[in-house]
Amino acid sequence: MDAPGEGSDEGEPRGGGLTTGEVARRLGVAPTTIRTWDRRYGIGPARHVGGRHRRWAASDVKLLERMCALTATGMPPAEAALQVRTELRPPDVTTRDLGELPPRVGVPSRAGSGLRLGAVRQECKGVARAALRLDAAALDHLLDAAIAKHGIVSAWVEVMMPTLQAVGRKWESSGERYIEVEHFLSWHVSGALRRCTPPAEVRPGGVTVIACVPGDSHTLPSEALAAALTERGLQVRMFGPSLPAQTLIAAVRRTGPAAVALWAQSRTTASPPLARHVSEMEWGVRGARRRPTVLTLGPGWMGQKVPGLLHPPGLTEAVAATEAIVRRQAVAERADRGLR
Repeated sequence: MDAPGEGSDEGEPRGGGLTTGEVARRLGVAPTTIRTWDRRYGIGPARHVGGRHRRWAASDVKLLERMCALTATGMPPAEAALQVRTELRPPDVTTRDLGELPPRVGVPSRAGSGLRLGAVRQECKGVARAALRLDAAALDHLLDAAIAKHGIVSAWVEVMMPTLQAVGRKWESSGERYIEVEHFLSWHVSGALRRCTPPAEVRPGGVTVIACVPGDSHTLPSEALAAALTERGLQVRMFGPSLPAQTLIAAVRRTGPAAVALWAQSRTTASPPLARHVSEMEWGVRGARRRPTVLTLGPGWMGQKVPGLLHPPGLTEAVAATEAIVRRQAVAERADRGLR
């Protein structure tokens, strides 16, 4: 391996300009990604120092900044490179002037993500690349834009979940690698769900309690449900991970909810007796007693369905079911007021 300044491009610059390592730190991308863009697509520095030394001038960094911005939207690197060269490369500078190989525009690149996303929305690719680069600003922008464009339910189902699942598969197949990407992406998805759901005008019909069952800490799906219901003006009380059974019962008794959504990621945490107990709780005056409708959510409930409880298979169905429950309670409350 070459020492810094002797065949690598990570040492101190000679004759001005930034090294590849310095540019990578500035842009929040891996040095190998920058070298790949240079080698494959001709997005490289206008001059080299000492043979293999790359030295990036301000104009070169602008090319990379634009490249990062385009790939962050999900644009394939080859297509982004063509657009960058068209937009920013001076017309009198040719590939031969740069001493580079002709850009191989048609060659697919693994520099963008290396994740197997399959047939997904274009936004997924941008989110994946931003997560792999640990680019917080780009990731927040892309997640916020997806929610603004598609709404929370579609953004979760079609953008966030496919990307989270792809990162999870990458982590599982790579040992301890990529765990930081999974945590990073989950944190920013959580932030986007809360950030994009300011309190709306509250609709009548009671509260929805949302919690993970005891021993379960997978909160993101529950956060997506809470955000989607809040987006629609429904009242939500979100209790997060691993809520103890007695605490859940106390919360239900205090709030008198129309619906209680219980998330279980695995069969070891799903508790049919707890779900049944919550569904049988009652409150209100004699003659007008009410019970909550319990929704059992998540893969942990598969094969453990409790008679009389709902088990929506996904976020879309859970939102529709909860809206229907709240609507029924609103009608019942109006009827009660009319009788009085």
